[in-house]
Formats: sequence, structure tokens, C-alpha cells
Amino acid sequence: SELMHPYYAAERGLVDDVIDPAETREVLIKSLAMLHTKHADLPSRKHGNPPQ
Repeated sequence: SELMHPYYAAERGLVDDVIDPAETREVLIKSLAMLHTKHADLPSRKHGNPPQ
């Protein structure tokens, strides 16, 4: 994996948010709580599993 300077990453739109280190735990807890209830509908498959 290639390292990228934070300013360069932000310039390219790769940074969503900057978290204050004092708020890291609170932000992570809220983010994980949101994901806990998330339900993603998977697209239907065109074909089932092929016979073996």
C-alpha cells in the first residue's frame, strides 16, 4: 500500500472527515452503532450455483 500525505488525500477528495483525537472514541461508538442496524439489500443473482 502506498502512503499518502493527508493534505494530498484531502485535495483528491479521499478524506470524509477529520476527527479531533479527544473525540475519537465517541465518533467510533456512534459510527459503529449506526452500522449495527444497517441492512443492505443484495441484488438478485442471474444464476444459481453451478452443479459440480
